[in-house]
Amino acid sequence: MIEQAYRIAEGMGIAVWCQDEAGPFQTVPYEGPSWQPEEHPQKQAHEYIRNGTAKILTLFHPRDGQVRVKGVESAPNAVLHPWLKGELTEIVNGLPEASPSLSPEMIQRMWQSWQEGLTMKFTLPEQLPPLRLLLVWDNLIGHQTAELMVWLCEHGILPLYTPLSGSWLNMAESMQRILKRRALDGQHPETPQQIMERFEMAAGVWNQQPTPFEWGGKRAQRRQRARSKQQEHRLGGSGAMTRSLVA
Repeated sequence: MIEQAYRIAEGMGIAVWCQDEAGPFQTVPYEGPSWQPEEHPQKQAHEYIRNGTAKILTLFHPRDGQVRVKGVESAPNAVLHPWLKGELTEIVNGLPEASPSLSPEMIQRMWQSWQEGLTMKFTLPEQLPPLRLLLVWDNLIGHQTAELMVWLCEHGILPLYTPLSGSWLNMAESMQRILKRRALDGQHPETPQQIMERFEMAAGVWNQQPTPFEWGGKRAQRRQRARSKQQEHRLGGSGAMTRSLVA
Protein backbone atom coordinates (compact mmCIF):
# COMPACT_ATOMS: atom_id res chain seq x y z
CA MET A 1 0.00 0.00 0.00
CA ILE A 2 2.87 2.39 0.77
CA GLU A 3 4.52 1.64 -2.57
CA GLN A 4 1.21 2.27 -4.31
CA ALA A 5 0.86 5.58 -2.46
CA TYR A 6 4.28 6.70 -3.70
CA ARG A 7 3.40 5.80 -7.29
CA ILE A 8 -0.19 6.94 -7.83
CA ALA A 9 -1.58 8.98 -4.92
CA GLU A 10 -0.24 12.36 -6.04
CA GLY A 11 -1.75 11.79 -9.49
CA MET A 12 -5.11 11.27 -7.78
CA GLY A 13 -4.84 14.59 -5.98
CA ILE A 14 -3.78 13.08 -2.64
CA ALA A 15 -0.52 14.41 -1.16
CA VAL A 16 2.00 11.93 0.28
CA TRP A 17 4.27 13.00 3.12
CA CYS A 18 6.72 10.95 5.22
CA GLN A 19 7.46 11.48 8.90
CA ASP A 20 10.28 10.20 11.08
CA GLU A 21 12.49 11.13 14.02
CA ALA A 22 16.27 10.96 13.60
CA GLY A 23 18.77 10.53 16.39
CA PRO A 24 19.72 10.79 19.14
CA PHE A 25 22.87 12.62 18.01
CA GLN A 26 25.65 13.07 20.54
CA THR A 27 27.99 16.01 21.12
CA VAL A 28 31.03 14.14 19.75
CA PRO A 29 33.39 14.68 16.81
CA TYR A 30 31.89 13.29 13.59
CA GLU A 31 34.01 11.74 10.87
CA GLY A 32 33.76 13.11 7.37
CA PRO A 33 35.18 15.60 4.88
CA SER A 34 35.06 19.35 5.40
CA TRP A 35 36.06 22.47 3.45
CA GLN A 36 39.43 23.71 4.65
CA PRO A 37 42.34 25.77 3.21
CA GLU A 38 44.87 23.67 1.34
CA GLU A 39 47.43 21.99 3.61
CA HIS A 40 45.36 22.88 6.69
CA PRO A 41 43.10 19.87 7.29
CA GLN A 42 40.27 19.87 9.79
CA LYS A 43 41.47 18.79 13.23
CA GLN A 44 39.30 16.98 15.74
CA ALA A 45 39.97 16.86 19.47
CA HIS A 46 40.69 13.41 20.88
CA GLU A 47 38.85 14.40 24.05
CA TYR A 48 35.27 15.56 24.20
CA ILE A 49 32.44 16.04 26.67
CA ARG A 50 29.15 14.25 26.20
CA ASN A 51 26.91 17.20 26.78
CA GLY A 52 23.53 15.66 25.98
CA THR A 53 21.84 14.59 22.76
CA ALA A 54 19.47 16.00 20.15
CA LYS A 55 16.76 14.46 17.98
CA ILE A 56 15.42 15.77 14.69
CA LEU A 57 11.69 15.70 13.84
CA THR A 58 11.24 15.38 10.08
CA LEU A 59 8.40 15.75 7.59
CA PHE A 60 9.33 15.07 3.96
CA HIS A 61 7.40 15.51 0.70
CA PRO A 62 8.97 13.21 -1.91
CA ARG A 63 7.04 14.74 -4.83
CA ASP A 64 8.92 18.07 -4.68
CA GLY A 65 11.70 17.24 -2.19
CA GLN A 66 10.63 19.81 0.41
CA VAL A 67 11.53 18.92 4.00
CA ARG A 68 10.45 20.36 7.35
CA VAL A 69 12.60 19.72 10.41
CA LYS A 70 12.70 20.73 14.05
CA GLY A 71 15.47 19.99 16.53
CA VAL A 72 14.49 18.80 20.01
CA GLU A 73 16.30 17.26 22.95
CA SER A 74 13.73 14.46 23.20
CA ALA A 75 10.60 13.49 21.30
CA PRO A 76 7.84 12.28 23.64
CA ASN A 77 4.23 12.60 22.53
CA ALA A 78 3.96 15.93 24.34
CA VAL A 79 6.64 17.33 21.99
CA LEU A 80 6.00 15.41 18.77
CA HIS A 81 2.21 15.68 18.57
CA PRO A 82 1.87 19.49 18.84
CA TRP A 83 4.65 20.01 16.27
CA LEU A 84 3.14 17.42 13.95
CA LYS A 85 -0.36 18.91 14.19
CA GLY A 86 0.92 22.42 13.50
CA GLU A 87 2.96 21.37 10.46
CA LEU A 88 0.26 19.12 9.00
CA THR A 89 -2.40 21.80 9.45
CA GLU A 90 -0.26 24.23 7.46
CA ILE A 91 0.41 21.60 4.78
CA VAL A 92 -3.24 20.61 4.39
CA ASN A 93 -4.34 24.26 4.27
CA GLY A 94 -1.95 24.78 1.38
CA LEU A 95 -3.36 21.91 -0.70
CA PRO A 96 -5.87 22.47 -3.51
CA GLU A 97 -9.50 22.41 -2.41
CA ALA A 98 -11.25 19.04 -2.63
CA SER A 99 -13.96 18.61 -5.23
CA PRO A 100 -17.34 19.79 -3.84
CA SER A 101 -19.14 17.11 -5.88
CA LEU A 102 -17.86 14.23 -3.74
CA SER A 103 -20.68 12.49 -1.90
CA PRO A 104 -20.22 11.08 1.64
CA GLU A 105 -20.35 7.57 0.16
CA MET A 106 -17.60 8.34 -2.36
CA ILE A 107 -15.47 9.90 0.35
CA GLN A 108 -15.89 6.84 2.57
CA ARG A 109 -14.95 4.49 -0.29
CA MET A 110 -11.84 6.56 -1.04
CA TRP A 111 -10.64 6.23 2.54
CA GLN A 112 -11.43 2.50 2.60
CA SER A 113 -9.57 1.89 -0.66
CA TRP A 114 -6.31 2.88 1.03
CA GLN A 115 -6.90 0.25 3.73
CA GLU A 116 -7.54 -2.66 1.37
CA GLY A 117 -5.19 -5.57 1.92
CA LEU A 118 -4.05 -4.39 5.36
CA THR A 119 -4.08 -7.07 8.04
CA MET A 120 -4.47 -4.48 10.80
CA LYS A 121 -6.99 -1.69 10.15
CA PHE A 122 -8.21 0.99 12.50
CA THR A 123 -11.91 1.84 12.46
CA LEU A 124 -12.70 4.90 10.37
CA PRO A 125 -15.18 7.47 11.74
CA GLU A 126 -18.60 7.46 10.10
CA GLN A 127 -18.29 11.13 9.12
CA LEU A 128 -15.13 11.84 7.16
CA PRO A 129 -13.84 14.86 5.22
CA PRO A 130 -12.33 14.34 1.75
CA LEU A 131 -9.03 12.47 1.88
CA ARG A 132 -6.28 15.06 1.40
CA LEU A 133 -3.03 13.48 2.54
CA LEU A 134 -1.38 10.10 3.17
CA LEU A 135 1.18 10.08 5.98
CA VAL A 136 3.88 7.39 5.89
CA TRP A 137 5.51 6.74 9.26
CA ASP A 138 6.51 3.92 11.61
CA ASN A 139 4.21 2.08 13.95
CA LEU A 140 5.36 3.42 17.32
CA ILE A 141 2.73 3.23 20.05
CA GLY A 142 2.77 7.02 20.31
CA HIS A 143 1.71 7.24 16.65
CA GLN A 144 -1.42 5.22 17.36
CA THR A 145 -3.02 7.10 20.25
CA ALA A 146 -6.78 7.48 19.87
CA GLU A 147 -6.72 11.27 20.20
CA LEU A 148 -4.11 11.65 17.45
CA MET A 149 -5.87 9.18 15.14
CA VAL A 150 -9.14 11.08 15.46
CA TRP A 151 -7.38 14.39 14.82
CA LEU A 152 -5.73 13.04 11.66
CA CYS A 153 -9.03 11.74 10.28
CA GLU A 154 -10.80 15.02 11.05
CA HIS A 155 -8.19 16.83 8.96
CA GLY A 156 -8.35 14.46 5.99
CA ILE A 157 -5.10 12.63 6.79
CA LEU A 158 -4.76 8.84 6.66
CA PRO A 159 -1.63 7.30 8.26
CA LEU A 160 0.10 4.40 6.51
CA TYR A 161 2.30 2.51 8.97
CA THR A 162 5.52 0.81 7.93
CA PRO A 163 5.69 -2.80 9.19
CA LEU A 164 8.30 -4.10 11.59
CA SER A 165 11.73 -4.18 9.90
CA GLY A 166 10.20 -2.07 7.13
CA SER A 167 11.77 1.32 7.80
CA TRP A 168 13.18 1.21 4.25
CA LEU A 169 9.63 1.95 3.05
CA ASN A 170 9.88 5.44 4.56
CA MET A 171 11.63 7.92 2.23
CA ALA A 172 12.24 10.23 5.19
CA GLU A 173 15.02 7.80 6.16
CA SER A 174 16.96 8.77 3.03
CA MET A 175 16.32 12.48 3.57
CA GLN A 176 17.61 12.28 7.14
CA ARG A 177 20.83 10.61 6.02
CA ILE A 178 21.46 13.42 3.56
CA LEU A 179 20.80 16.10 6.20
CA LYS A 180 22.96 14.32 8.77
CA ARG A 181 25.86 14.17 6.31
CA ARG A 182 25.54 17.85 5.46
CA ALA A 183 25.02 18.98 9.05
CA LEU A 184 27.50 16.91 11.03
CA ASP A 185 30.18 15.26 8.87
CA GLY A 186 33.59 16.63 9.81
CA GLN A 187 32.10 18.73 12.62
CA HIS A 188 32.34 18.68 16.40
CA PRO A 189 29.18 20.16 17.94
CA GLU A 190 29.61 20.87 21.63
CA THR A 191 25.96 21.34 22.60
CA PRO A 192 22.62 19.79 21.53
CA GLN A 193 21.54 23.27 20.40
CA GLN A 194 24.41 23.38 17.89
CA ILE A 195 23.27 20.04 16.48
CA MET A 196 19.71 21.30 16.11
CA GLU A 197 20.83 24.52 14.44
CA ARG A 198 23.05 22.65 11.99
CA PHE A 199 20.23 20.34 10.94
CA GLU A 200 17.74 23.18 10.56
CA MET A 201 20.27 25.19 8.54
CA ALA A 202 21.01 22.18 6.31
CA ALA A 203 17.28 21.72 5.72
CA GLY A 204 16.85 25.40 4.86
CA VAL A 205 19.65 25.25 2.29
CA TRP A 206 18.24 22.02 0.84
CA ASN A 207 14.79 23.61 0.41
CA GLN A 208 16.27 26.39 -1.73
CA GLN A 209 16.85 23.82 -4.48
CA PRO A 210 15.27 20.51 -3.40
CA THR A 211 15.61 17.25 -5.29
CA PRO A 212 12.38 15.25 -5.84
CA PHE A 213 12.48 11.61 -4.77
CA GLU A 214 10.88 8.73 -6.67
CA TRP A 215 10.03 5.28 -5.39
CA GLY A 216 12.56 2.78 -6.73
CA GLY A 217 12.96 -0.35 -4.63
CA LYS A 218 15.16 -3.20 -5.91
CA ARG A 219 12.38 -4.96 -7.81
CA ALA A 220 11.14 -1.72 -9.32
CA GLN A 221 14.68 -0.85 -10.39
CA ARG A 222 15.11 -4.17 -12.20
CA ARG A 223 11.86 -3.66 -14.08
CA GLN A 224 12.73 -0.05 -14.87
CA ARG A 225 16.18 -0.94 -16.18
CA ALA A 226 14.59 -3.45 -18.52
CA ARG A 227 12.35 -0.72 -19.97
CA SER A 228 14.56 2.35 -19.85
CA LYS A 229 18.18 3.45 -19.92
CA GLN A 230 17.55 6.52 -17.76
CA GLN A 231 20.15 6.99 -15.04
CA GLU A 232 18.98 6.39 -11.48
CA HIS A 233 20.75 7.12 -8.20
CA ARG A 234 19.78 4.94 -5.27
CA LEU A 235 19.59 6.56 -1.81
CA GLY A 236 20.55 4.95 1.47
CA GLY A 237 18.02 4.49 4.26
CA SER A 238 14.96 3.62 2.15
CA GLY A 239 13.90 2.48 -1.31
CA ALA A 240 13.99 6.04 -2.69
CA MET A 241 15.99 7.24 -5.68
CA THR A 242 16.65 10.47 -7.57
CA ARG A 243 17.29 11.28 -11.25
CA SER A 244 20.22 13.55 -10.35
CA LEU A 245 23.15 12.86 -8.08
CA VAL A 246 22.81 14.26 -4.54
CA ALA A 247 26.05 15.13 -2.76
